[in-house]
Amino acid sequence: MNSSSLKVLLHWPISILALVIFFSTTCVSATQPHLLRLGVLGRTFLREPATFSESVSEEFQTFYYNQTLDHFNYRPESYITFQQRYVVNFKYWGGANASAPIFAYLGAEADLDYDLSGIGFLTDNAHQFKALLVYIEHRYYGKSIPFGSREEAFKNASTLGYFNSAQAIADYAEVLIYIKKKLLAENSPVIVVGASYGGMLASWFRLKYPHVALGALASSAPILYFDDITPHNGYFSIVTKDFREASESCYKTISESWSEIDRVASEPNGLSILSKKFRICGQLNNSDELKDFLERTYSIAAQYDAPPSYPVTVVCGGIDGAPEGSDILSRIFAGVVAFRGNMSCYYTSNTTDYPIETIQGWGWQTCSEIVIPIGRGVNDTMFPPAPFNLTTFSQDCTSLYGVAPRPHWITTYYRGHDIELILRRFASNIIFSNGLRDPYSIGGNWKHIDTFFCFCFCFSRVVYMVLKNISNSVLAILTVNGSHCLDLLPAASTDPKWLVMQRKAEVEIIEGWIAQYYVDLHAITK
Repeated sequence: MNSSSLKVLLHWPISILALVIFFSTTCVSATQPHLLRLGVLGRTFLREPATFSESVSEEFQTFYYNQTLDHFNYRPESYITFQQRYVVNFKYWGGANASAPIFAYLGAEADLDYDLSGIGFLTDNAHQFKALLVYIEHRYYGKSIPFGSREEAFKNASTLGYFNSAQAIADYAEVLIYIKKKLLAENSPVIVVGASYGGMLASWFRLKYPHVALGALASSAPILYFDDITPHNGYFSIVTKDFREASESCYKTISESWSEIDRVASEPNGLSILSKKFRICGQLNNSDELKDFLERTYSIAAQYDAPPSYPVTVVCGGIDGAPEGSDILSRIFAGVVAFRGNMSCYYTSNTTDYPIETIQGWGWQTCSEIVIPIGRGVNDTMFPPAPFNLTTFSQDCTSLYGVAPRPHWITTYYRGHDIELILRRFASNIIFSNGLRDPYSIGGNWKHIDTFFCFCFCFSRVVYMVLKNISNSVLAILTVNGSHCLDLLPAASTDPKWLVMQRKAEVEIIEGWIAQYYVDLHAITK
């Protein structure tokens, strides 16, 4: 492999998270792990848009805000503006006279279109709260592109330099203040909601703009997967745990398959043999292309291992259910078919799993400030070793974009170390929700919140926990069988009881925040 080139393999965005992966048109360093996108919804074959209400578009109105390019400087170019898309659903709102709340969904590393129907938590609960629903698109994604076109915006590091989380949450602040003023709703409390990377933005927004947002629901937000706060192998350790819990034989087959792939690839015409066995569209250039494809398949399955299908079980069902006497690679391929469907051929590129704009945009973000050090050692997961090497990572990013990453900026600007002390001193009204089958939960905040008390509800040996910190307002809600951002997806009749209870707990917490806000508002204005 050419170690000077970089590729971002995204599983959806921070998205991951999953989360981070570098993008190029060439290859990936052999020493570099594949970081996964943070996205809330994952591949479309996991949950098709058609499963959502077809009438949803009738309830939304699209607007554009004349957004400032640079919120933090006063150079002439800082005052350049661009059109930022936001979408409003007025259907359930109780109105400004009633100071009815505003639920604001903070867009992440994709356009808004899928979120309007895919994020069901807002629409499912809007009637109960009589809430105005606002969805704001992240700069440089979808239709919110500075400099007039995507081509110009992504031209070089000078135009990409305004593409970061601090600018994004400042955008959200401007839009929300403008909406409240326009609707004469200055007393309407705002609850910001975000998923994965958007969940990180929601929690950071509450910390940076407490005068704009009363509270935040941060779903599957790996805010501690920076620096050395979280073990580098944490993500893939949980992927491994998910598969091993589903099937020991499946786990062993996957663990043993990597060396078998390399053995076959080393034979004469080995790459042709592998291409044929796995029905690859075209021809493999090297064995790493196949291993990357399989790694991405297993990681997506684990990250979005949600009911009722439980993709990890689907993959393992294919592997374990292969005809008796099948060789190890035939069993692996059976798992691919079970998960991805029986196709005439399979493309190994990650562009088949994510929109190109997400790969392109998330590539910049992970090469600038969202530096998540995901890696693997020897024999510590079911995957081959791929340690995270910051020096190599920085060199590759510099080669690709002409600027070096700032790997410690997130923890400098938003903090991350000693989070328990920091949250105890000044934070309030934040829910960190995590499903513990989600590999990104290892970077969530739930482990670091000082526990004041704990409620446990057992449903079929599944423990559901709500952990409250000493302030009773920064909360961690955990589901043992939950997956990435599952609580924000539309409620379904097939949802298990623990998921129903998780969402109920989140709603009750937000109700408490709003009720206390109205008490305080009344006391001040009477």
